[in-house]
Amino acid sequence: MSGEALHPIDPIILSQTRTSFSLLVLLPILVGRRGWQRIKMPKPDLIQCLVLGMLGVAASNYFYYVAIQKTSVAIAIIVQYTAPVWVLLYVVARRHQKLSLQKVAAVGVAITGIALTIGIIGAKSASVLRLNSWGFIAALLASFSFAFYNVGGHRILARYDRWRVLVWTLASAATFWLFVNPPWKVMAAHYTPAQWAFLFIFSVISVLGPFSLYFLGLQHLEPTRAIIASCLEPVFSILLAAAFLGEDVRPIQTLGIVLVLSAIVIVQLPGRDAASQESVVIDPIE
Repeated sequence: MSGEALHPIDPIILSQTRTSFSLLVLLPILVGRRGWQRIKMPKPDLIQCLVLGMLGVAASNYFYYVAIQKTSVAIAIIVQYTAPVWVLLYVVARRHQKLSLQKVAAVGVAITGIALTIGIIGAKSASVLRLNSWGFIAALLASFSFAFYNVGGHRILARYDRWRVLVWTLASAATFWLFVNPPWKVMAAHYTPAQWAFLFIFSVISVLGPFSLYFLGLQHLEPTRAIIASCLEPVFSILLAAAFLGEDVRPIQTLGIVLVLSAIVIVQLPGRDAASQESVVIDPIE
C-alpha cells in the first residue's frame, strides 16, 4: 500500500547484500567461460583470500555502517580513515619500510584534510561531533579491518589477478553473513521490491566497480600509498554532492580537499629509500 511505512534497511543486511549480490553477479561471469579453473587457487592462498573476505571486506563494511548508525557520518569517516596510520605502523614494525618524514607527513595531512572536508573541524553543530562509545569502537574496528585488507590484499594480489582474489573474498564475506544473519532473518524484514532493487543496484555500484579498481591499485602500489589514495573517497562525495545536488562547498572544505590531494602527491614522491622499497614483498598479517 502506498501509505504503508517502509522498514528501514538494517546495516547488517546492507553489508550482507553488498557482498552477496556482487558475488552472484561476478561468479557466473568468471566461471561461465573457462570453468572453475578461472578461479582455482592453491589451498594456502585460498585460505588467505577467505580470511581477507571475513576480517577485511565483511568486517570493515559492517562496522562502518554500525558506526554511522551509532554516532554520525563525520565521526565514522574520520575514525575509519585512521587506517593509513595502522598500515604505516605495521609496515614499519615489520621492517618492510623505513619510517620516513615523507610518509608520516602524508598520513597526517590526509587525516587533517578529511577532518576539514567532512566538517569535524570548524563544525557549528554539536550533532556533527556526536560521540557514542560503541559507535566509536565500531569505527575503530572498521579502520583496523580496512588496514588489514590493504596489507593482506597487497600480498595476495602480487601473485593473482584481481578478479580471482575478488571473487573468493566476496564468497568468504557472503558465507560469513549467512551464519551471522541467516536468510530467514533477511526475509523477515519484509522489504519492498523497490528496496530490494536499491540493494542490488547499490551492491554493484559500491562493491564490484570500486573494489575491482582498488584491488587493481593494490597490485601496483604498496599499501601505504594505496590507502592514502583511498582518502579521496570523502572528497569525491563532497564534490559529487555539489555537482548533482547543488550543495555548497564551504571554504574550509575546499582547504580539506586541497590537503587530501597534497597528501597523495607527497606520498607518491620518490624518497631516499624508494629503490629498496621496490623489491620489498609485504608479508601477510599474522
